[in-house]
Amino acid sequence: MASSRNARNSAMGFDRKTAERVANYQRGLRGAVWVLLAVVMAGSVAEAQVNVTTHHYDNARSGANTNETILTPQNVTVSSFGKLFSQPVNGYVYAQPLYLANVSIPGRGTHNVLFVATEADTVYAFDADNNTGANASPLWQVNLIDTAHGAAAGATTVNSSSDIGCSDLVPQVGITSTPVIDPITGSMYVETKSKEGGVFIHRLHAIDVTTGAEKSPGPIVITATVPGTGDGSVGGQVTFHDLRQLNRPGLLLVNRTLFLGYASHCDGFPYHGWVFAYDAATFAQTGVFNTTPNGGLGGIWMSGAGLAADASGNVYVATGNGTFDTVSVPATAVGESILKLGISGGKLALLDYFTPSNQSFLSSIDVDLGSGGVLLLPDQPGAHPHVLVVAGKEGRIYLVDRDIMTVNNQHYCSGCTSDPQIVQESNAGQIAGNGLFGTPMYWNNTIYFWGSGDVLKAISLVNGLLDYAHITSSTASYGFPGATPTISANGTSNGIVWSIDASQYGVPGPAVLHAHDATNVAKEFWNSTQAANSRDKAGNAVKFAVPVPVNGKVYVGTGTEVDVYGLFNPPAAPPAIITQPANQTVTASQTATFTAAATGSPTPTVQWQVSADVGLTYSNLSGATSGTLSFTTTLSQNRYQYRAVFTNSAGTATTTAATLTVNAPTPPTITTQPANQTVTACQAATFTAAATGSPTPTVQWQVSADVGLTYSNLSGATSGTLSFRTTLSQNGNQYRAVFTNSAGTATTTAATLTVNFSNCAVASFVGTDTSTQGNWHGVYGADGYSIANETQSLPAYASFAVQNQLSFTWATGISDPRALQTGSNTGRIASTWYSSSSFAFDVNFTDGNSHRFALYALDWDSSARAESVQIVDANSGAVLDTRNLSLFNNGIYLIWNLSGHVKINVTLTAGGNAAISGAFFR
Repeated sequence: MASSRNARNSAMGFDRKTAERVANYQRGLRGAVWVLLAVVMAGSVAEAQVNVTTHHYDNARSGANTNETILTPQNVTVSSFGKLFSQPVNGYVYAQPLYLANVSIPGRGTHNVLFVATEADTVYAFDADNNTGANASPLWQVNLIDTAHGAAAGATTVNSSSDIGCSDLVPQVGITSTPVIDPITGSMYVETKSKEGGVFIHRLHAIDVTTGAEKSPGPIVITATVPGTGDGSVGGQVTFHDLRQLNRPGLLLVNRTLFLGYASHCDGFPYHGWVFAYDAATFAQTGVFNTTPNGGLGGIWMSGAGLAADASGNVYVATGNGTFDTVSVPATAVGESILKLGISGGKLALLDYFTPSNQSFLSSIDVDLGSGGVLLLPDQPGAHPHVLVVAGKEGRIYLVDRDIMTVNNQHYCSGCTSDPQIVQESNAGQIAGNGLFGTPMYWNNTIYFWGSGDVLKAISLVNGLLDYAHITSSTASYGFPGATPTISANGTSNGIVWSIDASQYGVPGPAVLHAHDATNVAKEFWNSTQAANSRDKAGNAVKFAVPVPVNGKVYVGTGTEVDVYGLFNPPAAPPAIITQPANQTVTASQTATFTAAATGSPTPTVQWQVSADVGLTYSNLSGATSGTLSFTTTLSQNRYQYRAVFTNSAGTATTTAATLTVNAPTPPTITTQPANQTVTACQAATFTAAATGSPTPTVQWQVSADVGLTYSNLSGATSGTLSFRTTLSQNGNQYRAVFTNSAGTATTTAATLTVNFSNCAVASFVGTDTSTQGNWHGVYGADGYSIANETQSLPAYASFAVQNQLSFTWATGISDPRALQTGSNTGRIASTWYSSSSFAFDVNFTDGNSHRFALYALDWDSSARAESVQIVDANSGAVLDTRNLSLFNNGIYLIWNLSGHVKINVTLTAGGNAAISGAFFR
């Protein structure tokens, strides 16, 4: 790959221009917002007219809400439209707000809900319509870096200055990308970044939209290692860099798969462009793609735009400055390119790509293509029905065929001065100023762009091509970063272009919301500076903010608050039922749940009623005033009927009646007994059991280590299948399942597990410890230890050797608690094994069991060291775990459960040398 490496266009050597230019070109905010019609959320989110669940309204990133019936060009005026209220938040809102209608919040009733994520790693759920009474406070608020959401105790956001040294996102980095909501399962998927004991961690979360609670299978730590010799590689492997990488683009959910994209903070090296794919139901990592495994950069940021996808599940992104392979076809490094990705052969793979002919020039002067998001157009007439649109900092607009991105799969026209192999290419500077830092918008066969330092431009499509001869423009222009506009419309009429002038973000100064006529963008209907006495003033601006018009209101995220704009006197509309309650069949003592929903303005109240006489008469149920009615049943309620009555000032609407059937309970009966299992250590053992009964019985697996004399419950083992990775110590254990319901209990026969010897390598990361420091006696090393330049005492079950290291002692006979206690516990020593590149520990656990193992890292004489600690299978070379360390001058323990023969590689990533002071068994 030498030729590919030489084609990096000096990406690491260019000058970063002025501070403003640096600010303009930072790697990315993520977003993804989707409109869904007639969505049903079983039991929690009712059928809704319009939901905004992903960046820019849909996976094509059109930016258009074409189901807006309240806001019109006639009523968006300074006298009738303006700021209704705001809600304070605890951090900058770079993620686009999301919206679900008619959500049943436990204990709070049914609400239209606005979801807001901040750089404080916090997600809020606000009532979307008012902030009066109980709605003055959030419906719920969660911190995703607390222990309830999978983080270590004491976890913090990442400090922009001291941790990253980057002023792009200040003063902290937490949630930057726009989450995505699955309204079918009631799950919001969120990416967080945190610092835990000196280690930087990216996590993918699944949280309940009704409570904010973490849902299974979340959370999961995001990490990957791919083959490569590029920036930051170790031993021919490139590992995802937890500190340097930033999840900027919005999350994408398509065909039950989640996609996340990554770039960097302020181009801090080493970094690459990464795309991760996860199964939304299990969080199994189904694919990883690195844009420059044998080079560097190539980040995916797109000014926060969401990764785009077509109906077939193909994913489209634009990459920034970085290595491009000018020799291989297909290229093995794809900086400055438009990529089409998909699952192929069980892997996330590059399916097609287009690279501008001047990619080398663009990369060398930081004028990357990847500052703009990808817009997928609806079917067009002519030879190219499926096209996409992208523009970047050069201001050149590219129209590319999604089916075959370049003629004859040429991909890149080497030595050319233009790109004839794509559908259409404008001149440079078609978007004036500093080019595009955002996503274009599509409505009524027109594409809208608002570039940095440019005016709003509307360009029509004629026969599948952009008509540059007939462009309409606004009068006013925006400074950096321009805008990502959105549109509200009722089908093809009443189109209003909404945009945020965020050019005062660095002052700081307020965001300014604007509304333009979508059919003639030279005409402005309204902006938030027109009313007297700062009536409509928004909070402080943040870059790349996207306005969200939905259901008669417009939502704007800022640095201090979320602002809500709408009509001061919206027209009244009587309730209209959109979700009818369904019949329920349960067993006595089970919970019955009925759900109903209605639209209306003002928001209607709800009252549930019950009939005990087959619907002849109904009476109100006391306190049953939310969209969901839930209660514990009795046999006496069999054949009762339930309905909901919705009321507002404009009228009343009543649902159809739903019938409750209550059956008598029956005790569990075992139908499947678990079978004996024989495995080799480290293989998975699986036991299966089943039982019938009403209500459906719960299951609890139990284990006996004394040939069935006593049994204890296995924590979390509450499904019909028990599966786990085995160790030699489990040989002879017996397992059984206990099924229970309100009518009784049934226990299976016991199944015996036979585990044969195998010294397999397994590494399971336990966590970090920054409080113990050098006081390891009584905490670590109960079975053995080895301290640099001091003594060691090894357990009988393991061998231990340090390889390719030097040793150094900083100090002895001291009281500093960071220094390790000596083996005899008669003093302290500040010492280390070290290397200016890398060294290793060879550890072989020979008894087939898993053992607790810890390394103590201490940056005694500086705070500049940074290093990676990678555990590999000593026999196969497979990477088992990787941790990145920095700012460990107060000392930190990395703790794992290990078995088999492993090699632990410690590699310098910053500072003078990599250093480890001690190793401890148990």
